[in-house]
Amino acid sequence: MELLERIREAARGAGEIMKSASDIRPSEIKSGHANFVTEYDALVQEYLEEKLAGILPEATFVAEEEGQEVFKEQDKTGFTFVIDPIDGTSNFMKGLRPSVTSIALLKDGKPYLGVIYDPYSDSMYYAEKGRGAYLNGSRIMSSEAPLSGSLVSMGTAPYYEKEVSASAFVIGHRYLQRSIDVRRSGSAAYDLCLVASGVTGLFFEPRLCLWDYAAGACIVCEAGGRITDFLGNPLSFTGKSSIVAASQGIVKEGGYLPPEELIR
Repeated sequence: MELLERIREAARGAGEIMKSASDIRPSEIKSGHANFVTEYDALVQEYLEEKLAGILPEATFVAEEEGQEVFKEQDKTGFTFVIDPIDGTSNFMKGLRPSVTSIALLKDGKPYLGVIYDPYSDSMYYAEKGRGAYLNGSRIMSSEAPLSGSLVSMGTAPYYEKEVSASAFVIGHRYLQRSIDVRRSGSAAYDLCLVASGVTGLFFEPRLCLWDYAAGACIVCEAGGRITDFLGNPLSFTGKSSIVAASQGIVKEGGYLPPEELIR
């Protein structure tokens, strides 16, 4: 547990940098629609890489602002940190919450630890493989409600071709007809925590980067939920993927995957 505690402390330090931010402006725009980077994304990533390297020197890194999304050969064995310094950068720039720090530790290419911290609400979500999922020290479990009794959250894949984003809204409308309502927070990592903690029953997005979902996947699974791609396949944790995360109640009910004709 000492390893997890030290990673959580690093996440808390990253949150302090986020809260100290003022006059937030994009320092660059990456490929894709409105795909912003601020100086604080770089500052938080630099801070985390230094702290985490001190905690686990043998680990390699896959991190958003380094632009390395697909595993290198050395990342497939041993320990690998997968970092999103600020997930929800557009929210962060505009003062809209949530914006979170996401840290996953993979062991031999599979989730071993996941930590996601929202500094604005002081909400620390974390999980260790085989040991359950927690929010600020209290055990969390996904909801047992069916889809008809659940909220659904979605991501719109805004950085990719228009057809991908368009399919998200069509799929979202399908879920809207079968659920209480549909929400969008602007942070996939945070949305996965909402599924894990029983606030929502399902989250989907047509395309996400590894750093967007790696930590959240660990937390969802340890909370009794399930996370797959749109076809129901297990995630490979090697790069971009479609994502569906569902609570234990919705998994038990079945029939929740997006219609195959809408998958792009």
